[in-house]
Amino acid sequence: MTEAFHAAQSAAESSADAPIEIETAPQPRFAVIWMHGLGADGGDFVPVVPELGLPSDAAVRFIFPHAPLIPVTCNGGYIMRAWYDIVSLNDARRHADESGIRASRDTIRALIARENARGIPSSHIVLAGFSQGGAMAYLAGLTHPEPLAGIIALSTYLASPTLLDAEAAPANAATPIFAAHGAQDDVVPLALGTQARDLLQQRGYPLTWQTYPMPHSVCLEEIADIGVWLGQRLAAAGAGSAA
Repeated sequence: MTEAFHAAQSAAESSADAPIEIETAPQPRFAVIWMHGLGADGGDFVPVVPELGLPSDAAVRFIFPHAPLIPVTCNGGYIMRAWYDIVSLNDARRHADESGIRASRDTIRALIARENARGIPSSHIVLAGFSQGGAMAYLAGLTHPEPLAGIIALSTYLASPTLLDAEAAPANAATPIFAAHGAQDDVVPLALGTQARDLLQQRGYPLTWQTYPMPHSVCLEEIADIGVWLGQRLAAAGAGSAA
């Protein structure tokens, strides 16, 4: 994959807020849309791509969008990249701005539609995210009207269980989820991750859960596990489309 690894970003998308795109081979058949965490940007997880160890024949377009710059209440109104405002960090589920969640979901849906227009069906698309981006992967994925290939939710929580309950899409009721968390996470406590895991499993979602001895971050073992899981999901999606 190293030889084929190249960055691809069209001249038409030269603005600073255009998503970063990485293609692992020409003519991608699959896409992974990966949302960053609060205060970061789309470049945060670009270095992870070559470390996933995906098969050399897995032609994947990784898309790393940038969240909008908005005031974040829990950080004193400081303007930073965020998928939605967080009003408080003190309650069990975080007090998140649902209108912001919906707006960012629309952004993610537009990215999915863009990949559809470029020849990649929704069933070949994985949504991934870390922290606040993982919360968006959960909600955008599980409420998407067309089946997706999978969801990766890292060091995160379920930002709006009520929105999920109201708008869960039957099309993604059986979509596989890889969820992981650091046992020493002091930013998004492990309890928030297990709370999301338990709620989703109770609702019948097929969720693979892992914990790692790390803080609010990613580690090499986790990246390797993501790579194995993602490779399996892409292979299954490809086999399904060929059937």
